[in-house]
Amino acid sequence: MRVLTLNPGSASLKLALVEGDAVLASEHRDATGAGTGALPAAVSAWPAPDAVAIRFVHGGTRSRPVLLDGKELAELERLVPLAPLHQPFSLRLARTARRLLPEVPLVAVFDTAFHAALPQAAATYALPRAWTRRHRLRRYGFHGLSCQYALRRAAELLDRAPDALRLLCCHLGSGVSVTAIRHGASVDTSMGFTPVEGAVMATRSGSVDPGLLLHLLRTGVTDVRELAEVLHHRSGLAGMTGTSGDLRAVLAACAEGDRDAEAAVAVYLHRLRREIGAAATSLDRLDALVCTGGVAEHQPVLLGRLLDGLGVLGLSTDPGRLAGQGDRLLSPAAAAVPVLLIAAREELELARQAGQLLAPSRT
Repeated sequence: MRVLTLNPGSASLKLALVEGDAVLASEHRDATGAGTGALPAAVSAWPAPDAVAIRFVHGGTRSRPVLLDGKELAELERLVPLAPLHQPFSLRLARTARRLLPEVPLVAVFDTAFHAALPQAAATYALPRAWTRRHRLRRYGFHGLSCQYALRRAAELLDRAPDALRLLCCHLGSGVSVTAIRHGASVDTSMGFTPVEGAVMATRSGSVDPGLLLHLLRTGVTDVRELAEVLHHRSGLAGMTGTSGDLRAVLAACAEGDRDAEAAVAVYLHRLRREIGAAATSLDRLDALVCTGGVAEHQPVLLGRLLDGLGVLGLSTDPGRLAGQGDRLLSPAAAAVPVLLIAAREELELARQAGQLLAPSRT
């Protein structure tokens, strides 16, 4: 089956035409400039797909992909406030795909689905039960597609069955998350009701004391609308440095002796190590740590700094392997816990899940 995959991120749009494990064509555009214009161009230039698969960051409590129709789109629209950096773009792409390819099955694949069966202790907020039940207030988790691909690829590299592994998966991109995986499923994750919770990110704050946020509202420093804008778009590395939040810009400022940038990187690494340590306690053993995402792939020096501070978990790196290429082991051969670098291949996971959903109807 040939699947056109659409992967809108917080800072980019990735399109690919996938058949099996082969990528026949691909394109990566900046999300701000691309809009939905990249999709008509791909449809015109590439071979016709048998299906279209779109990544949706938020699927609520859905545990598997769904065929998109008007009703599903309307329901996913209601989740926009919970993922305002991603959900609107996915919805625009879906509507454009329906118009351009009306006869082609359109599949929504959800980042949250991998976390849908989180243990109750990991999914529950300590809020009044009347609130949590009535308003579905729970920890949803994100980056599920990245985690699912990383799990399958790690199993190949380690020659182990996926459901036998106890892994920590660190997705390091514009968004940052840490997920504990046991028996092939997420058992804890750093992101929660929205993708703002957890580690410090490019423009998102990560977890902030709710009492601090109440103080800002109560004293009139900000209001709800501005606070939402700040937490999603003007915090994290961007807020601490006055840059775009792109790690390349932040590290360039560090190289020029910018103390705010140096402090921001220290905060970023400290908070990420805390999330890794916390997630590890949800496992009965740690078979490997997997690092994936653009930052992990392209910032080996920073990745080395991160891992050098995690010796308490038995983690270490080999400088020669850090400087290597491709999916690989980063840790010394005799390390207590293997550390793997795996390129994010969400397009393969999108195509795989769309194929699984559609296969019964195509036989």
